[in-house]
Amino acid sequence: IVIVMDISERRKNQRERENLIANLEEALANVKTLRGLIPICSSCKKIRDDRGYWNFLEQYIMQHSEAVISHGLCPECAKRLYPGVFDKDVGQA
Repeated sequence: IVIVMDISERRKNQRERENLIANLEEALANVKTLRGLIPICSSCKKIRDDRGYWNFLEQYIMQHSEAVISHGLCPECAKRLYPGVFDKDVGQA
């Protein structure tokens, strides 16, 4: 007695499953997420890293995430730093 089974569908499903697992593992390896307690100076806003060094906030974020930092001035700081230029309420909608 000979029993013949078509396992092509099973093999196809197995390949798809292996490809999905490989893609998920690659995506997980590329994920950078800030988590846990982040020690930050309440005055200058520097962040202490795992080695005990204090880094600028921007530097820390760029090293520990995929974020790109852009600088600007909020209306309060613009008035404080440049009082002759920003006397009016800047940025108020």
